[in-house]
Amino acid sequence: MLIKKTSDIKGSDITDYNTYLKRRQFLRGASISVLAAGITGLAAGLCVPGAPAHAGAKLEGVRKSPLSTDEALTPYKDVTQYNNFYEFGTDKSDPAKLAQDFRTTPWSVVVEGEINKPATYHLEDLLRPSTLEERIYRLRCVEGWSMVIPWVGVPLGEVIKRFEPTSKAKYVAFTTLYDPEQLPGQRRAVLTWPYVEGLRMDEAMHPLTILAVGLYGEVLPNQNGAPLRLVVPWKYGFKSVKSIVKIRFVEEQPVTTWMAAAPYRSDGRRCIVSRRKLSTRYCSAGGTSASRKARVARIVA
Repeated sequence: MLIKKTSDIKGSDITDYNTYLKRRQFLRGASISVLAAGITGLAAGLCVPGAPAHAGAKLEGVRKSPLSTDEALTPYKDVTQYNNFYEFGTDKSDPAKLAQDFRTTPWSVVVEGEINKPATYHLEDLLRPSTLEERIYRLRCVEGWSMVIPWVGVPLGEVIKRFEPTSKAKYVAFTTLYDPEQLPGQRRAVLTWPYVEGLRMDEAMHPLTILAVGLYGEVLPNQNGAPLRLVVPWKYGFKSVKSIVKIRFVEEQPVTTWMAAAPYRSDGRRCIVSRRKLSTRYCSAGGTSASRKARVARIVA
């Protein structure tokens, strides 16, 4: 059963209303839904000793967090069989059907940008210093449905502190895996691959923002974004990027996948995205005069 309830969070804290409408128009026109990811395993050290690191394996040492809603949980079947995961297909049932053999071990994450400790981290090294927590959040989709899910993960802010961001780190960009051989949806130009999302630094450091590695006390199923996904409970689901392989700290607002797909500001002005090595996003008040174009963001692709 899908749970559809009005959010207690102010709309201004979620997504600008005009941006919301633009994205819904794009979804209808393109006949697609949102997001990326999926995988099978997790660091063996986080699972019950002797248990294989695959979806369904029990996660060990998970503590209950007071930062959870007390709403009724959405059934496991619905959470794992009704998914937006375009890398596997645009139908809600595609991820559960096509993600069965997705390989998630070994898994590593590149951390780079405006930090003092850039490195490539194995998943277990990225997570091990933190204690796994169960966070029950309501996941809201811009399509109008929501689910209440007991995620298992670690606060993103705790992880970020270990990288020692510099004063230039104003935003965090997250990139999902690009592997058309394993992710058949990436063979189609539904979106610009790989999937990229971003947060302001204050949003990334917020205590409610987590890196999730499980749900219902078990390792994340492939179709739900295994082995590592973002969960930001006050944002729409498309912000919660899945199957993360890169975390980059940048000074200027990153060009995200949906910005490139529907490049309009909330005031209706078009944003022109240049997909070069140094991608530059411009917002234009109209016309072709260079004087009417303002450079607003740049991110290394």
